[in-house]
Amino acid sequence: MDSFELPHFSLVSGGLLFQAFRKTRLCGDELEHLRRRIFVVACIAWLPLLLSSAFAGNALGSAINVPFLYDIEAQVRFLIALPVLIAGEVLVHNKIWPSIQRFVTGGMVLQRDLPALRAAIDSALRIRDLVAVEVGLIIYVYTVGHWIWRSRVALREATWYASLQGTHLHLTPAGYWYVFVAIPIFQFILARWYLRLFIWFRLLWRISRLKLRLDAAHPDRAGGLGFLGKTSFAFAPILLAQGSVLAGVFADRVVLEGQPFLGFKETVAGLSIFLVLVLLAPLCVFTPHLRRAKHVGQSEYGSLASQYLAEFREKWILGMHPKDEALLGSSDIQSLADMENTYDAVRQMRLVPFGAREVTVLAAVTLAPLLPLTLTVVSLDQLLSRVLKTMF
Repeated sequence: MDSFELPHFSLVSGGLLFQAFRKTRLCGDELEHLRRRIFVVACIAWLPLLLSSAFAGNALGSAINVPFLYDIEAQVRFLIALPVLIAGEVLVHNKIWPSIQRFVTGGMVLQRDLPALRAAIDSALRIRDLVAVEVGLIIYVYTVGHWIWRSRVALREATWYASLQGTHLHLTPAGYWYVFVAIPIFQFILARWYLRLFIWFRLLWRISRLKLRLDAAHPDRAGGLGFLGKTSFAFAPILLAQGSVLAGVFADRVVLEGQPFLGFKETVAGLSIFLVLVLLAPLCVFTPHLRRAKHVGQSEYGSLASQYLAEFREKWILGMHPKDEALLGSSDIQSLADMENTYDAVRQMRLVPFGAREVTVLAAVTLAPLLPLTLTVVSLDQLLSRVLKTMF
């Protein structure tokens, strides 16, 4: 069985919503019509809010504390985060399948284990296509998701979507669409992303149970699995969307309620670390393979280095080399350096298939939407001055 006989794997081209997009011509088999899809979904979620708020006189002005167009969190959620989540599907669709193929083309999955790999892919596809799973997500959105929004996110003052009487929110006409249509759309699409992450990590876990053939001297310093860390960049839209929503929520608190941004620093740090770990920590299922490969590599390449050094010493130190062969220009010197570099690569091999670069990039993507809020603490002139001082 060759790699091309494996079933094509896509995390996104399946499920209830995908089929609905296809039937309404918002999506093709290869996720075509991206702009059309973003426009329609964003309009369903956002446009009725604008129109109903404008009709009620709550889109602008000072009649209420928070008019619709002043609600930063709502604008960011539906005009930035939601399109990012939809657009990110194309990135994942294009990146995940080549990563699966790398296990085969890179020789890490042995020929005898290809049927097990096929079974793992088939199992992942069955979960992806289960209607009951996405129905469960809808139930989650209208129960747990609704409770989280009301208790943790909703502003406790008169807004375009609700008036506050005591501790109870009384929804406006725009508020009903917001709470029972727009917010659920966003929460469903976000929860669907986490379902895909679960499917992806479950597939990787099943692959990690195979007898993989790794090379400790591989230049990626991860036995040949370094591509998995880079594949995590395909899920960066989740972090960008979550960071954007977080920035919108904090912006409402800072700008509309006057809360200091520094009061959220623990939350920002904690959520950033958590989100990065969500993407990278599951890759540690390959750590036993990497540890074993490193141990074997140090033994094998160490023995080879010892043998080469013994022969090098006998030839050039003890003078056993041919009289007509000069040390200057001999390829033996370069081979000795290559041997040292190879063993150094084995010694520096990581026990996880990702490095500091992946952690840094994913953390930066998460935190980038929050940067404008730093201007509420430090002025732009002060910020530029501090950056220049660190550079020069």
